Amino acid sequence: MANALLILLFPLYLSIPMQASAPTFRLGSTSYVYPGDLVHNAARLAGQVQDIELVLYVTPSGEHNLPTPREVRELARIAADAGMSYTVHLPRDLRSDGGDSLTLARQVIELCAPLSPYAYVMHVDGEGVGADAWRDQALVALAQVADWAGDPQRIALENLESYDPRHLLPFFAALPIARTLDIGHLWKAGMDPLSLIDEWRAEARVMHIHGVRGALGAREDHGTLAWVARAALAAVLARLDGWDGVLTLEVFEDDFFSSRAAFDEALAAV
Repeated sequence: MANALLILLFPLYLSIPMQASAPTFRLGSTSYVYPGDLVHNAARLAGQVQDIELVLYVTPSGEHNLPTPREVRELARIAADAGMSYTVHLPRDLRSDGGDSLTLARQVIELCAPLSPYAYVMHVDGEGVGADAWRDQALVALAQVADWAGDPQRIALENLESYDPRHLLPFFAALPIARTLDIGHLWKAGMDPLSLIDEWRAEARVMHIHGVRGALGAREDHGTLAWVARAALAAVLARLDGWDGVLTLEVFEDDFFSSRAAFDEALAAV
């Protein structure tokens, strides 16, 4: 009797849609999705994402979006209530032999310390890339920023599309810092990200992803993931199975919502 019942019920079981397992990584957005400042965006995005990348800037003329201490306290409250974290993108590419990148880096780290950021994301300036002098000054800059951050694992050095990511390997060998793998930058440079995901994922605290379109050498990036072929996007997400860092949809304004739709569709395919 029991076996007969199982035979009758088995086709019904097969017809029940299976819910895809949740990704092991945490999904993030930038701090500029809704019209308004950092606090307004954090309040609106809470519950939609698990991390917000605070995209900070300081222009040569002095215009900036650095939060005030009061805004930092409000950002901390929003994150605590929502169980959310922040990644903080430093406003200048780092260089120790000139410019104000280190001064600004220290200012931002001290300002954002109450947020206990999951990571400080940064680039090293690419002028002179590959030369001994370039490596020496960049290593000084990274060591200094890691010291200010208090924990070198909170320093997440990001690849750029303008030079080969292998130029960053000496820094990872010399310092116990983490990595930010920007998948969109690899697409923009015409590189297949899958092998680099495999190589970097163990040390990657953060990954960025954004759409790219146009001919190689003149590609537009930081656009919607709707520009990306679903198979390519699904292949990336499949490579992230078991990874537990932050994946940031590094797009802005309405591109976030179309990117989220493309992301969900690709994730369902995985």
